[in-house]
Amino acid sequence: MLLREVIDLLESWYPPRYADDWDRVGLVCGDPDDEVRHILLAVDPVLAVADEAIAGEADLVIVHHPLLLRGVHSVAVTTPKGKVLHRLIGAGTALYAAHTNADAPDRGVSHAMALALGLVDPVPLDADTADPLDKIVVFAPFADAERIRRAMTAAGAGAIGDYDSCTFTTSGEGRFRPLQGATPAIGGIGRLEVVDEVRIESVCARRLREQVLAAMRAEHPYEEPAYDVFELAPYADRTRGSGRIGRLAAPLTLKEFAARVGAALPASAHGIRVAGDPDRVVETVALCGGAGDFLLDRARASRADVYVTSDLRHHPAGECLEYDDSPALIDVAHWAAEWTWLPVLQQRLDQALGDTVSVSVSTIVTDPWTFHLSQE
Repeated sequence: MLLREVIDLLESWYPPRYADDWDRVGLVCGDPDDEVRHILLAVDPVLAVADEAIAGEADLVIVHHPLLLRGVHSVAVTTPKGKVLHRLIGAGTALYAAHTNADAPDRGVSHAMALALGLVDPVPLDADTADPLDKIVVFAPFADAERIRRAMTAAGAGAIGDYDSCTFTTSGEGRFRPLQGATPAIGGIGRLEVVDEVRIESVCARRLREQVLAAMRAEHPYEEPAYDVFELAPYADRTRGSGRIGRLAAPLTLKEFAARVGAALPASAHGIRVAGDPDRVVETVALCGGAGDFLLDRARASRADVYVTSDLRHHPAGECLEYDDSPALIDVAHWAAEWTWLPVLQQRLDQALGDTVSVSVSTIVTDPWTFHLSQE
């Protein structure tokens, strides 16, 4: 399989257009025409991961955190980032990053963490607004309807969830009179025509509007097709958004749930920090993979019993806990929380690629902290 084919697959699951404006995702180094036989998955593009990839003869490393997130003026081998790039390029190993575009979707980072912690029916804690949709309605002769439907759906119309080619058709009569200067496909100048027509309706992503209309016009027999474009009201996307919230199959105490979190995540020096009554009953869990204190207010508003995330800062956490309806807080290592995405991505790649490409998950602990001393 070619690298470009693997990238097309990744970007169908985690489209780069969903990355935050400040983010830098996509192919960092590598030739899209190179063959890929083995892929290594990791959180951080550090030298130890590069060495692991080369030792395992990986052709591609897929990481969560971008190597070149901020501007650099040098990638000399004397710099940490330059050393990683030189090592990978020298071995012919490509590097690809999926960061904020992989945080929010179904089977993305937060969803994977929810599955690892045993949440039932997790949904976004703060759902994104779905991509804006249009409904396109076109009127056409009965004999041409199927050809027009196929052209519109091939251009991207009619995609709803896990379905494509979704259209609706009703029958009726079309009336028109060609005037001087017209070149009618049916009828003659000055004569009123009545034609058996159908009304074809289909939704499409607003970004695809022009290409769907162009495809319709190319197949429509009329010189001036009659059509409408309706901009549909925005709505929440229940499969994409920041964080996740779900319930446990059975209630646990906060102490028991914290132990489950510790067992579900890979071990690190950071450990599991908990704020709350150990005997508090936990049924509803909110979480966010990676740094998530921006969702503290949303977690409190959700009435969750506990909020699990990383990099909680002193003041926002303390202020949240002052509220009577505050959830308990569990702070875990940033690397450990996001590592839970890698087995999910491995499974998706294995299912999609079959025996053509092998996929492995790095177990190198790339959390920056190396040991922890408890003062209790």
